[in-house]
Amino acid sequence: MARRKFVCGNWKMHRTSAEARALAREVRQATDALAERVDVAIAPPFTALWAAAAELDGSRIGLSAQNCHWEPQGAFTGEVSAAMLKDAGCAFVLVGHSERRQLFGDTDETVSRKVRAALGVGLHPIACVGETLPEREAGRTLEVVSRQVRAALAGLSPEEVGRLTVAYEPVWAIGTGRTATAAQAQEVHASVRAILRELAAGAADRVRIQYGGSVKPENAAELMSQPDVDGALVGGASLKSSDFVQIVKGALR
Repeated sequence: MARRKFVCGNWKMHRTSAEARALAREVRQATDALAERVDVAIAPPFTALWAAAAELDGSRIGLSAQNCHWEPQGAFTGEVSAAMLKDAGCAFVLVGHSERRQLFGDTDETVSRKVRAALGVGLHPIACVGETLPEREAGRTLEVVSRQVRAALAGLSPEEVGRLTVAYEPVWAIGTGRTATAAQAQEVHASVRAILRELAAGAADRVRIQYGGSVKPENAAELMSQPDVDGALVGGASLKSSDFVQIVKGALR
């Protein structure tokens, strides 16, 4: 079945509220018409969510957070719950981004808990998976990605799985300028699709699988032309509206 492409810009730890509002305005002006044919979202830092939400109000552009905690409330200094993100205007939330796994201790178990927390309040999780360079060089890519996908989907009904997006982002390609080839991306995406069919057959063909890892205007169209690459999770290139717009346009080719 045809799946509508989905491009999300992850701004990471960049942009103050005022800067975020300006960038959100640029993205809205340039992509709102395109969003009739491709889903578009941006993921500012927590402190800029309200500002970006105000700028996107009434547009087709979605708002995503970059992380959430799995508990609804409590003594968790520095954390933000899924309900708080929904209240801030978010429709999506990234969970398990490789930087969270590598730098902040996210595990397969906590990613699973975050997925369930997001679904519980009506958010759409973007569950991130991907292997490190040593894992790829050891020929363990599909093993690692399979483990991460299975953990993220553990205990979910097919209906819940259908509300997820999976983002394959090889750790060795994030922020390095190195990008998986279109064939490498398709191989992993097809493997993820097979796991989805095994675990949630009724939803497998609806779930979108994004590619993330040094996505640029120059490579976006080729990556997203693959049959199981349903969009892109864009890092650095999403901080420049003209580059992000070109990537969104690449989803339509």
